[in-house]
Amino acid sequence: MLAERSAAVLAPPLTSARCQAARAALGWSALTLSLAAKVPIVDLVLFERGHRLPTPRALAALRLALEAAGVEFIDQDGEGPGVRLKGPET
Repeated sequence: MLAERSAAVLAPPLTSARCQAARAALGWSALTLSLAAKVPIVDLVLFERGHRLPTPRALAALRLALEAAGVEFIDQDGEGPGVRLKGPET
């Protein structure tokens, strides 16, 4: 549990753009993510539109739902921050 918390602290922040990109990579609607994360749809939509920042708990739930579905958040590198789907385990 402590390792998960430490990783979450070091992970790139979940921004509205990353949230939308992650949903697009998965082919998920806002409703699908809302249900998976157990976050009210209105909170998700307002976050993605840049109108409201969800609570830290809601942000963590969104991130965990996306990561559980196979999204990997990429930190700043030569190409900039972003998201990608995890490849198959080898």
